[in-house]
Amino acid sequence: MTYLIKRIIATIPVVFGVITLTFMLIHFVPGDPVDIMLGDTAAAIDKDALRRELGLDKPLLTQYKDYLFGVLQLDFGRSLHSKMPVIDEILERLPATAELTIAAMVWALFLGIPFGVLAAIKQYSAIDNSVLVFGLLGMSLPRFWLGPMLILVFSIHLDLLPVSERGGLEHLILPSVSLGMALGAILMRMTRASVLEVIKDDYVRTARAKGLPPYIVYFKHALRNALMPIITIIGLQFGTLLTGAVITETIFDWPGIGTLFLNSIQQRNYPLVQGCVLFISLTYVVVNFFTDLAYALVNPKVRLS
Repeated sequence: MTYLIKRIIATIPVVFGVITLTFMLIHFVPGDPVDIMLGDTAAAIDKDALRRELGLDKPLLTQYKDYLFGVLQLDFGRSLHSKMPVIDEILERLPATAELTIAAMVWALFLGIPFGVLAAIKQYSAIDNSVLVFGLLGMSLPRFWLGPMLILVFSIHLDLLPVSERGGLEHLILPSVSLGMALGAILMRMTRASVLEVIKDDYVRTARAKGLPPYIVYFKHALRNALMPIITIIGLQFGTLLTGAVITETIFDWPGIGTLFLNSIQQRNYPLVQGCVLFISLTYVVVNFFTDLAYALVNPKVRLS
């Protein structure tokens, strides 16, 4: 409980820092943000009306106070185009992004951890070399190239899977593979390296000497003690999956937060852009918080330190 309280206290300043930086986003943009959104040819009366609507006519400190209290009440403002609350538009798209992100994470975990352990057990074998090559390719192929290639092969040439949009399970396969490929490759290499560090320790030799089945020795004893760096990668990359979904969702026309964010940029919908940036940033903070809690569950020394 003490560890949990400490982590919550440590997270609070980070949250306020993220909110502050997101608020300053509009003020970092060169030039007048109203001119950027409406264009130089807009009438002065329209510019003044938008400036009042966004609260940009108030002193900076007052704007920050209003924004901070609004965020604490889950009020991110209203979209300039739909006039809907920004938080409602984000929450409307959240299930699609969560579905895609979780599916990509499942692919990555299913491929990365078992094959990483297997590569460590069979070091320098054909399996190990294959894992290393796949890991290198997976980390090297950019999503903006991999996505169209998957569409070209599996949708156009083989006609096996649908090209785009959200639907049944078959619609989820290509975008989730495209999004999760890099994470799966990173997990493979990280799992292999972590397990290699522990399989020569005394407790692993003792477990093998007792005659325990290999899958218990390696997947229960060795893997558990190699989880710390793996959890770090999973925690960091989960946030990356959310931001990487911007590219993947655009390629596959997936109706998630990524496409919402990109459309809001193209429409110069400042409140929605600001809301998406804040939501994604806070997601990183929350994921890192739960990653710290996972450390304490895996390694009691972290909890007791």
